[in-house]
Amino acid sequence: MSWSTRMNLAIEYIEDNLKGELNIEAIAHAASSSKFHFHRMFYARFGFTVTEYVRRRRLTLAAAELVAGKQRIIDIASMYGYDSPNAFTRAFRQVHGINPSKARASHARLTTYNRVSYPVDDRGAQKLNYRIVEKPAFTVVGKSKTFDFDEFVKSGPKFWKEYVTSDEYKSLWELTHGRTGKVSEAPLMSVYFPEEAEDCNVFLDVLGLEPTADLDIDGFEVFTIPAATYAEFSCSYHASMKTNRYIYGEWFSSTGYERDGNKPDIAAYFPIAFRPMKDMGVRWWIPVSKK
Repeated sequence: MSWSTRMNLAIEYIEDNLKGELNIEAIAHAASSSKFHFHRMFYARFGFTVTEYVRRRRLTLAAAELVAGKQRIIDIASMYGYDSPNAFTRAFRQVHGINPSKARASHARLTTYNRVSYPVDDRGAQKLNYRIVEKPAFTVVGKSKTFDFDEFVKSGPKFWKEYVTSDEYKSLWELTHGRTGKVSEAPLMSVYFPEEAEDCNVFLDVLGLEPTADLDIDGFEVFTIPAATYAEFSCSYHASMKTNRYIYGEWFSSTGYERDGNKPDIAAYFPIAFRPMKDMGVRWWIPVSKK
């Protein structure tokens, strides 16, 4: 089954259940995908998270129900998954700019978010070079923070920007002073560990480095990166997020590869002396298996 078909099945499932209970596990299951991978694919393709899409679509339909004027506001709020009128009012105002009670007034301006679709190919052929590499298990030490996907999109970059100006980060960097790791061949990495919990989709975001056996790593968190087959993509730091979105939005659906379970994605960083950070090299390692 192609990713175009799988994604559209998930979208169909969402649209059929906007008035019922919706959770990411069931949506990802409709796409025959893990939650982590589905989140990445959806966001890469559409530019917003699946949670945000559900919210926008529910509030689009709720506005239409309000304009029709056949049901109470509290009943419409409950129909679209809001436990309280206050929560519904806040969400409605964020999308439409007015309170639900004002939506029934004549000439009220309301916002519509249309249903999305996942076309087979609407962008034409694009070039993205990659190679398949094998990496044995290795260790990373550093700092971690757990995010859910929506939280990471909103506040992840700010958190790490503040961390790299801290004394804690300075101590981490001084462990190796920029020396590259034996396996990673990189002086610094971000590692994204999926955590497939039952009731939420979260991942552990680690900024760290590969230590040597003689280093004193007391005070730092230690993580094991499992052996894996990776698709490796090289880009600049400035283009790294765009490249990641292209990998998940286009590359997977254009090749015979699947993401390999709960193994982590890795962004390996390669600073260039006397050059700004936006020029730094990045290698994305995405764990893959053949379908």
